[in-house]
This record gives sequence, structure tokens and C-alpha cells, in this order.
Amino acid sequence: MERMHGGTRVYGIIGWPVAHSRSPQMHNAAFRALGMDALYLPFAVPPERLREAVAGLRVLGVAGWNVTIPHKTAVMPLLDELSPEAVRAGAVNTVLQREGRLIGHNTDGVGLLTALQRDLACPVAGARIVVLGAGGAARGAVAAFAGAGAGQVTVVNRTPASAELLVRDLQVGLPPGWLQAATTDELPRLLPAVDLLVNATSVGLKGERHDDLALALLPEAAKVYDMVYGPVATPLVAEARRRGLAASNGLGMLVAQGEEAFRYWTGLLPPLGVMAAAAAAGVGAPNP
Repeated sequence: MERMHGGTRVYGIIGWPVAHSRSPQMHNAAFRALGMDALYLPFAVPPERLREAVAGLRVLGVAGWNVTIPHKTAVMPLLDELSPEAVRAGAVNTVLQREGRLIGHNTDGVGLLTALQRDLACPVAGARIVVLGAGGAARGAVAAFAGAGAGQVTVVNRTPASAELLVRDLQVGLPPGWLQAATTDELPRLLPAVDLLVNATSVGLKGERHDDLALALLPEAAKVYDMVYGPVATPLVAEARRRGLAASNGLGMLVAQGEEAFRYWTGLLPPLGVMAAAAAAGVGAPNP
């Protein structure tokens, strides 16, 4: 902070809420480790102010920013250009400002696949997967699973229209029946045949439980991944582990997608382990 001046490059993250995010700790640690004159800040942006916020970030010359819930899809029409990954996912989690143009990208898919391998040794190819949620995070996950050769993906959401819209948007070019939509009422039918269960909702961020999710129905070899990353064991992860299932929270995904976003913005990779250590530093603390 003492070294800040007019030439310091500013990066950040927008979301609602955003106070819980560990991205500032991660990216600022990487900047320090590389001796870069840069700073990463959280920006709380309510949905109704998103357009104004994006315009402000552009005018202020913020060099790059991450996008989290609930803006990952809504931000897309406000940008000048989208990467193929963002188009395929139908969601943006990383924006680069280049000569006044805002370019949207998606590093969530890479982050998720990397975390599944690192944290759960979970093969995706051929796997039968259920994704909870139909927002931007779910879109990124489905696109990643399609690229990684998953056997079948079912998107489950309380609101049928949202899941059906996701399927309509993303099923182009996919085998018939590979991507399906379902409601939470159908979980008892789906869970006994699942290899991987992924929570792509914000449920658990404040300690909430998935009351409609009967983990006892999962096969013994099934794995559970919760994109929510704090506290150490979210209610979903804790319940899965109590039942003997391999499970992980989303900290590994957060780190992996952050490493990729950092590379996208700066052309550099953060030193190995720096972001992971910074992200893990406050894991035991409850969410605000």
C-alpha cells in the first residue's frame, strides 16, 4: 500500500456479495511475490448497478477484473469482445481491459478440471455427473465437462425454466441426451447412478444446507465437489465425508481459476503455491 502511486495497475473482482472473496489475498500475494506494481480490490456491485459499474471500471482504467455470482452471465452483453471459452460457457468470470476494450474470458472450466484432478483424483472422461444450479458457474462447469469427455451431465435446478434454458443454450453440437435438465424433485432418481456431484450454487456460502439432497443415495465410489470454498468443510462436504464419500470444497478451483486469470492478465504465472497459501490462510474462519 505504501508504494501505491499514479502508475499502479489496479485489478479487482465484482460480485454481490463479495466480502467473502479470497481473490484479493491471492492476487495481491502473487503481485508481491513477483515484485509487481499492482493492486487487487473487491468491488461490491448490486445487480441493478451492474451496467454503471462496468462503465466505471472502463473509465477508471481498471486493468482486469474477475466476475462472481450473480454477474457472470449478465455482464456478457456489456463487454466488447468474448473469448471462445466464454461463448461456449455462456458466462464470463474474467475481464481484461486492453486499449479501452473490455474482453470477457472464462477460466472457471480450467479451474474446475484442475481442482477435480488435484483434490479428488477424479477422472471426468466417461463420468455421469449431476450439476446443482443453472447460473454462470454451472454453465462454465457444463462446458468444461463437455470438453473433457464426460459421459453424461444432468443440470438440476429448483426452477425448471432455468435448467432448461441452460440446456438449450449449451447442447448445440453435443450428442443427443448428453445434457439434460431436471428439478430437485428428481434427485432421488438421479443420485444412485452418479459418479460426480457438483454444487454450482451459492448454497453453503453462509452455512446453509441442501435440505433436498439425500447423499445416502449416492454410490460408495461417487465424489462430491462443492464450488463454495469456505469454511474448510461446507455443510455439503462435511455431510459427504460423514458418509464416507470423497469430497472437497471449492478452494482448489478458486486457486486454479485465479492462476489462469493472473496469467491471462499479466502473461505471467504466479509462483507455485503462493496463491494457494494465501487462499488457505483464512479458511477456518466463518463466512461473513
